[in-house]
Amino acid sequence: MPRWIASGAIRLGEWRRDPSRSYDKLFHVSPLVEQETFIRLYRSREFLASNFDQRPSLSQAAREACLSPFHYHRMFVRAFGETPHEFVTRRRIERAKQLLARDECPVTEVCLAVGYESLGSFSTLFRAEVGRSPLEYRRSLRRIFPAPHLAPYRFIPACYLLSFGSRPF
Repeated sequence: MPRWIASGAIRLGEWRRDPSRSYDKLFHVSPLVEQETFIRLYRSREFLASNFDQRPSLSQAAREACLSPFHYHRMFVRAFGETPHEFVTRRRIERAKQLLARDECPVTEVCLAVGYESLGSFSTLFRAEVGRSPLEYRRSLRRIFPAPHLAPYRFIPACYLLSFGSRPF
């Protein structure tokens, strides 16, 4: 797990327990990113997160933040430490892992459900991100979780576990 995700998860847990709960305490907002701009970027990131399967464009996300696409891209990287494309890709892979754990549909349907049009490009990207192909990933879950209804519990986000003092690793 990248260091910035782990540190963000720890800060999120601290932020949840803090009664004042302000955005500048949750994330390190660069002096170059104003709080209003950060809030607009955060809303657009939520737009990307909720529409990742519909292949949102950079211009659509920039419109949500009321910024030009080029300025939006620069500010997104400054605020969140990753590009909008990396964020959407990460969300797609996380969702694909959840769908593969359920074992209800073939890999092709998982590929289409998370917004990819080509099974080959999905499998290549999945292998690059996870370290194994989607089918190998599903088979490894069957060895870990012989009862398919228990598999989704493996996907509790690390930030959620950290906020309650549990170690996810």
